[in-house]
Amino acid sequence: MKPDRVAPLSQGEPLDAAVAGNAQSRGSAPDGSSRLDRIWRATWHLGALVALVLVYLGAASLLSLASVRVGFDLWAGIDPFLPPERRPFLGAVDLAHRAFAVDALRQVYLAALVLGGAWWRDRAGWRRRLALDRERPNGMRPVALLALLLVWPVLHIAWVTGTAELFGASFGRKVTLSPFMSQSAVVAWLLYLAVLAPVAEELLLRGEAFARARDAVGPVGAILVTAVIFAAAHISSWGLARPVSLLPLALVLGWLRWRTGRLWPGIALHGWSNLALVTYVLWPT
Repeated sequence: MKPDRVAPLSQGEPLDAAVAGNAQSRGSAPDGSSRLDRIWRATWHLGALVALVLVYLGAASLLSLASVRVGFDLWAGIDPFLPPERRPFLGAVDLAHRAFAVDALRQVYLAALVLGGAWWRDRAGWRRRLALDRERPNGMRPVALLALLLVWPVLHIAWVTGTAELFGASFGRKVTLSPFMSQSAVVAWLLYLAVLAPVAEELLLRGEAFARARDAVGPVGAILVTAVIFAAAHISSWGLARPVSLLPLALVLGWLRWRTGRLWPGIALHGWSNLALVTYVLWPT
C-alpha cells in the first residue's frame, strides 16, 4: 500500500497550518459519509415501520373477515365454503351486522397482534416499549391533562367541520343512524368508537410505531411520522378532507405520548374525541 501523498507547502504557509488543513480535509469525508449513513438508516427504519403497520392492518383485516364469514355462516346454518353462486341471499340486517362485526373484530385482532408482537420481541420490557408501565413518572400534571380533555372536543369539532367545508365534503350533513340498528347495536357501536378503536389504534401507532420511529428519528420525528401514518390510514371517499381533519388530533396524540410517557392519556383523548364528534353529528337539530 502506497503512503498518502502530502500536499506541498505553498509559499508562506506554516507547517502546522498545512498539517492541520490536510487532516481536516481527510476528516471531512468520513463526516459526510456518516451523515449519509445515518440518513440511509433512518429511511430504512421508517420504510420498515410503514411495512410493519401495513402487515398488522392487513393481517387483522384478513383474520376478521375470515372469522365473521365462518362464524356468521355457521350460526345461520350455512356452509361457509359454498361457492358464491350457491350461497343464500343475505338481508340488509344480516349484512349490517356482519360489517360491524368485521370492524370490531379487526380492532380486537389488531390489539392482540401488537401486544403479542411486543411481547415476543421483548418479554421483559414490552410494557415499557408500548408505554403501558408506570415506571416513568407522568410528565404532565393531571390538571393540565383534564383541561386538555375538556377543551379539545370543541377545537376538534371546529377543525373537522371547517376542513369539510373547505374541501367541499358532505361530512356531518343529514347523518342518521341506520333504522336496522337496535339499542344494543347502538351501544356496541358507541363502545367500538370510544373504546375499542382508540385502544387498538393507539397501541399500534403511539405504542409500537412510536417506539420504532423514535429510535430512528427521535421524539419529534416520531410524532410527525405517526401522525402522517394515522392520517393516511383514514383516507376515504371524502378524499383529503378526512386525513387533513385528523392531523391535529394525531399530532396531539403523539405529543401526549412523548410528554406523559404513557399510552393511556392518548387513548382517553382519542376516545373522547370520537364520542364528542359522533354526538355532534347525530345531535338532532
